[in-house]
Amino acid sequence: MVLRVGPASVLEALLAAPSLSGLSERDLRERAAAGEIVDLDGRPVELGAAVPRPVSAYLYRDVPQEFPVPFPMPILHVDDDLVVVDKPHFLATMPRGAHVRETALVRLRRDLGSDEVAPAHRLDRLTAGVLLFTRRREVRAAYQELFAERRVHKEYRALAPADDSLSGGARVVNRIVKTAGDLRARTAPGEPNAISDIALLRRRDDGLAEYRLLPHTGRTHQLRMHMAALGVPILGDPLYPEVDPVLATAGDRGDFSTPLHLVAQRLSFIDPLSGSRRTFESARSFDG
Repeated sequence: MVLRVGPASVLEALLAAPSLSGLSERDLRERAAAGEIVDLDGRPVELGAAVPRPVSAYLYRDVPQEFPVPFPMPILHVDDDLVVVDKPHFLATMPRGAHVRETALVRLRRDLGSDEVAPAHRLDRLTAGVLLFTRRREVRAAYQELFAERRVHKEYRALAPADDSLSGGARVVNRIVKTAGDLRARTAPGEPNAISDIALLRRRDDGLAEYRLLPHTGRTHQLRMHMAALGVPILGDPLYPEVDPVLATAGDRGDFSTPLHLVAQRLSFIDPLSGSRRTFESARSFDG
């Protein structure tokens, strides 16, 4: 969760958070003493500390049941500064809500034996593919700024119903907003903030096709919404164009049989430290 500026201390900010309404001051003090309230670097948070700016804090609380995601997370690259993985479907990038242990961040910190590992960006839990982490806090800001300033070329692949009219490509431009507590994002009037280029790459014999998706912005569920808007919703999407309540809760019930067929296929950027171009690609395909 993000602690907002306003409350005089971390403790007051936590007590004011709606998501922690079931916890008392005593509960929070006990959890802090046990080292269960930490910052992005995994260091214990001091409850009496001031909150001069928005900061992230993580409360490792008990969850009713968290099913193990039964898919490996191959490491595509590792060096002193970075580790790049091929994240599987259903695995969250970092702890949030009911997903705490079954996250890419927790897996990597455990496997590498380091609490300094941190994500430079995020992928939706249902989206698989290339995900980049930093290994040292000294370099974290430089790589996070690459993504914040849209200096990373991102290319995705999706499997959806074939539409030959998209062979030449299409650009979708609209405004997307996401309200906290609402599963789905929605379009809204106003200045566009979501742009995607989408093209059919390869038609299959089963009436489906593989598409290339190039997002120029990074709104929540942007590619999923834009595919649905073109009349080719991504195979396995539980939210767009309509909510499928059974599919939407499948992973939380331990059913991982119907993934969202969306993969972050490639990341490419000029390294902010070395100045060289770096490209990382997922090994995933829709043929298996």
